Amino acid sequence: MNMEHLSSHVNNKGVLIHYLDSIQAADPRLTPLLICPGLSETAEEYADLLEYLLPRRCVALSFRGRGGSDTPMSGYNLDSHLADLEGVIRAAGLERFHLFAHSRGASYALGYVQQQCQIGSSSVVSLILSDYPPEHRQMPEDWANDYITNYLIPFERTANIRPEAVWGIQHEAKQIALTAPLDTVHNALILRGALEDSLLSDTDTEKYNSMFTHCRVEVLEQSGHNLMDNEREGCFRLIRGFLDEKI
Repeated sequence: MNMEHLSSHVNNKGVLIHYLDSIQAADPRLTPLLICPGLSETAEEYADLLEYLLPRRCVALSFRGRGGSDTPMSGYNLDSHLADLEGVIRAAGLERFHLFAHSRGASYALGYVQQQCQIGSSSVVSLILSDYPPEHRQMPEDWANDYITNYLIPFERTANIRPEAVWGIQHEAKQIALTAPLDTVHNALILRGALEDSLLSDTDTEKYNSMFTHCRVEVLEQSGHNLMDNEREGCFRLIRGFLDEKI
């Protein structure tokens, strides 16, 4: 299947945030899925997941500084990314939804859910988190220059995440633990790479197990942190199977 998804922007205090939405081909009886891409990923890089999960509605956003979203010169801390997420949730009219996040996107998903738990909201039905510890990570001092020079430029990904956004994350991101129990979200699926460059340790996995009433951990044996590239179809199958159990 190859279809056009609804492409929209929401204005978050002057910053336009882009998102894709498969609502036009979706079954409204199924609970939607909201997708938080990884650090340098865009909504467009999850268009195949939107199609794969049809007829379930899926919404994927590009956070600030990424893809079709605006690139402000500042505003790259955790709260700013949560505001992007909240803006898309409101604009898309998502009331109850599953939430999937890959890599650093897990920080934003967890931050949002913990914020919602504090006000007693139960809008998030379940969480799917891919190969990232329960934390918002502060980057090392030399990270931005190395990331831009040795990854974004040679792999031609400066349109996926602009250098201004990388430097903004370098300067503004603070280390925050996101390990509080999530009382309003009972079910979680954790995807973890088996190889040594996975970003999830056994200790991290134990933390996740303590955060949810029901937590399933699935290990992708042929991958490290690159599981969404290296075993993409396997990840998609696990995501769909988990969602189908929850309706």
